[in-house]
Amino acid sequence: MAKTVAETIRDTTRSHLEKGGKLFGQCVTAVGWVGGTIPEMTEEEGIVELALSDSSNPGMPIGCALAGNRPIYVVRYQGFLWYNAVSLINYAGKSKEMWDVPCPVFIRAIGMEGSIGPVATSSEHSMIMRKSGIPVFAPMTPKEWLKVWNYYLEHDDPVFCSEHRKSFQLTDEGDLSYIKFYKDADITLFPISAARLSTKEAVEALYNDKKIKCNVYPIVQLKPFDIGYASRGLITQKALVIDSDNEICGASKSIAHDIMLHTRIPTHTLGLEDRTAGFAKHLDNGTPDAKKIYDKVVSLVNY
Repeated sequence: MAKTVAETIRDTTRSHLEKGGKLFGQCVTAVGWVGGTIPEMTEEEGIVELALSDSSNPGMPIGCALAGNRPIYVVRYQGFLWYNAVSLINYAGKSKEMWDVPCPVFIRAIGMEGSIGPVATSSEHSMIMRKSGIPVFAPMTPKEWLKVWNYYLEHDDPVFCSEHRKSFQLTDEGDLSYIKFYKDADITLFPISAARLSTKEAVEALYNDKKIKCNVYPIVQLKPFDIGYASRGLITQKALVIDSDNEICGASKSIAHDIMLHTRIPTHTLGLEDRTAGFAKHLDNGTPDAKKIYDKVVSLVNY
């Protein structure tokens, strides 16, 4: 039976800890073990439970990385990055460039949405992309997550892995990692993170309802962005980047800008609305759902 993303992360983490690695995080051994992604191991075996102090917690895995151990640092909710990011950005990301001292910490930041309020909710990978020294990835399948992990092991940079809870039960047996290609497509879609799930649903509905053909190229490596990957298959005259992070000043607009400059093809964006998420369901502000993507594509194709 194929492994899920959660099982892949858990087993890889177990192997890493058994080889002397460390995992740091807040409430990582609490009920659920972070969605089943943390092996049920002890502090003696390498798991370090940190205090409820997000602003100072990253200092411990950063120090561990500077000492020669390749630690994993778990941020349970990406919304908490506003507290955690200070030392991650200002020290881990700059250490190699400024002082020639690598700081290879693997940052597992987990996006989540749905009635969890204004602080913990959503994805925040755009925040990390804006600063130097930290490659940023958003895997959604087991193979993609392992590629990010192997990249980390092969380099001496801190790596930001933008995970999403919606990916944890996915396997490689589905078609989420697909690249859909029609020679006569009407538009090309570049979905990121959890937007890949709603994009798949929207693409099927668009074709069934209106015979609109969408080419789909999921983006995993957000920074450094591989413009060659995006431009090779872009044969349509319109494109749309869809993200689970904020649209304004976010990853989607940055990537769309690069695609547009390189290809001269109008590239639009769709992401989180510019408003605060609440706890009530009708106040959520999450990844664009299939209907939003459907409506956006129809408006662009008919424009």
